[in-house]
Amino acid sequence: MSLRVTFVAAARSSSLLAERFQDDRPLGQAGWDEVQSVAYGLLPLAAAELRYCSPTPRSRATGDALGYAPLVQLALRDCDMGRWGGLTLGEAMAREPDAVDVWLADPRATPHGGESLLGFIGRVGGWLDTRPVDDGDRIVAVAEPSVIRAALVYALKAPPSMYWNIDVRPLSATTVTGRAGRWNLRFDAGSTQRSRA
Repeated sequence: MSLRVTFVAAARSSSLLAERFQDDRPLGQAGWDEVQSVAYGLLPLAAAELRYCSPTPRSRATGDALGYAPLVQLALRDCDMGRWGGLTLGEAMAREPDAVDVWLADPRATPHGGESLLGFIGRVGGWLDTRPVDDGDRIVAVAEPSVIRAALVYALKAPPSMYWNIDVRPLSATTVTGRAGRWNLRFDAGSTQRSRA
């Protein structure tokens, strides 16, 4: 049996430049406004047999606001950034520029004392590969953009460096179909949300 897993990116809690590693802040007003503006297009995903979310407050709030009543999955948590947790990329660069350069260049590196990019991709991919086939073929998961990037790199068997080339916008929906070890990226006709610049 083939599964259809749709990832919905959590609404934002801050502006793009203020995004933080392992951000545990709740949805900001802009995030709530975005959910309201695109909810109609994302509501049909609530019909999925299985509905999950990352453990972050904004992922849970996004899933609840869309009527998904998602089950929290620890495997969908953001990458463990060690001592950089809570910092923006700019703040980490200001404190440890050489360490950030190493982290960006080597997917096995853990200069922050947390999880490597390769480990993160493997963890999220392991979750994807262990979805229960017998419980239904449609799954929705609300997650942080970083988690969705990791899932796509894993599903497409892309090199880890491709992680940095995937742009996941808040409240975007991305679908993969298949089963453990064999996933395809799926593009559906039309859009579930209005276009944003």
